[in-house]
Amino acid sequence: MSQDNALAKARRLSFQDMFTPKLITVLREGYALKDLRADVLAGLTVAVVALPLSMAIAIASGTTPERGLYTAIIGGFMVSLLGGSRFQIGGPAGAFIILVAAVLQRHGFEGLALATILSGLMLTGIGFLRLGNYVKFLPYPVIIGFTAGIAAIIFLTQIRELLGLTLDGPEPAALIPKLLAFGSVLYDFNPFAPVLALLTVGIIAGIKRYNPEWPSFLIAIILVSALAAFLHMPVGTIQTEFGGIPSGLPAPSLPSISLGKILAVLPDAASFALLGAIESLLSAVVADGMTGRRHRANCELVAQGIANIASGLFGGFCVTGTIARTATNVRAGGRSPVAGMMHALFLLVFMMVAAPLAAYIPLAALAGILAVVAWNMVEKETISVLFRASRADTLVLLSTFLLTIFRDLTEAICIGFGMGTLAFLNAAARAAGKSPFPPPEEDKPDNAPTEGRTMYDTGTASDRDVVVYRVPSAFFFGTAATIGMILDRIAERPQTVILDFAAVDFLDSTAAFTIEAFARKINQRGATLILTGTGPGVRKTLLAHKIHPPHVRFENILEEAIIRLRHEDRLGD
Repeated sequence: MSQDNALAKARRLSFQDMFTPKLITVLREGYALKDLRADVLAGLTVAVVALPLSMAIAIASGTTPERGLYTAIIGGFMVSLLGGSRFQIGGPAGAFIILVAAVLQRHGFEGLALATILSGLMLTGIGFLRLGNYVKFLPYPVIIGFTAGIAAIIFLTQIRELLGLTLDGPEPAALIPKLLAFGSVLYDFNPFAPVLALLTVGIIAGIKRYNPEWPSFLIAIILVSALAAFLHMPVGTIQTEFGGIPSGLPAPSLPSISLGKILAVLPDAASFALLGAIESLLSAVVADGMTGRRHRANCELVAQGIANIASGLFGGFCVTGTIARTATNVRAGGRSPVAGMMHALFLLVFMMVAAPLAAYIPLAALAGILAVVAWNMVEKETISVLFRASRADTLVLLSTFLLTIFRDLTEAICIGFGMGTLAFLNAAARAAGKSPFPPPEEDKPDNAPTEGRTMYDTGTASDRDVVVYRVPSAFFFGTAATIGMILDRIAERPQTVILDFAAVDFLDSTAAFTIEAFARKINQRGATLILTGTGPGVRKTLLAHKIHPPHVRFENILEEAIIRLRHEDRLGD
């Protein structure tokens, strides 16, 4: 075979591997009855969580509860069937609440369906163009800032249901006018609503503390709904506000399409696509961290795109990977995409069987669930670390947070990315000016020792239990995803990993969190992680991000670490 033919074949194989759904991979590897049993139980667990959450997100978005279920059933099934992650659970997400509400107010249900379908086409194109890896090039403070901003928006938009307020006119979509409208009728709140909301939150918190494995959301909804119905509390319910929910799926249909309507909703569709790509890949990364697996980013985006197209056709709205439900799937023992598909089928069964009972659910209870979701979305410990670690990261985080709340999600991400880039360049320039290493005078042979340092035994490279990885000098948010994938592969086998930071003068928070995740994975395996060559600035950043003994060992230089390992009889002669 010629070299050109071999190269072409390798490219075809690479393309096939990149876009092969994980379901196909799992079936090829072998899928036993015990795997199906585990996936069915995990799917049932996730469905129990997703049932009230999907309705709550739909209502908070300004649409009807059944549309949230359509989104979870149709979109969730397609995400698992075609996706590039073994564990991803798709459905409606709280991050889209403010966007969906704004689109509904401007363009109605037809416009929302069209924007959802167009965003699906965009996501599919992004995936097939293999741009999925570039979505990861976001500074960590930006991700944490806009996630916290979304959480704040979710909570603030639930004030109406939490207090049982009744507005004189339609609810404004923009946050500030919405809050002003709530304030104007605050005197006329329903005292039963906050009681039910607080009771919902209390039950969820109590169950999480007593037995985290129990479906706290569903238990809280059942108990609070039964109490409200038994005492005949005068609060809004799904029945009084929406007339209940249907007991089946609608027939697929296309929204009315014209060039003018496409142009009108195109910016909203782009926002859906951008936020959906970020949310779904973040969720897949979380699942990878919990399981040690690796997702296929571009395959995942293609699946998300097809899921959004299908959701729009069946009357749903934006679909994305959901971090909380995906984590629930992993903790419940899900082993393959079959768990996600079963979650969608269980939701369909619940909808067909329990639709009459859902009519009694108080809206205040659903608002209480969203308040808990908003609280859980805020990475409180991570924010504390970033505040202590860097003023620049703090500024980027706060700017992204405030822009998310008061301006626009897409604008917040773009400006946050720009600020993060400038902060990195400024810090890198200052670190380079303080570098203690002299400039190179001339090229030296590969086997010539660096002055002041001894050569370590190259036999280390052949030891299966030890891996030495020299971290490249350009280690920041733009390269963290690639280096993270390399580290994931390194973590699979050895008992000792040495990361040499001799070439690194500066780390940003994204790189530090990449190392922290790697250290956590190494510790879970019972292996040893040694960091060498960390200068004062690098070590300060690592320590600020809680990367310190006894989870890792620090050595001054790589050669000393090798000698010490030999002295400890970790390496053979």
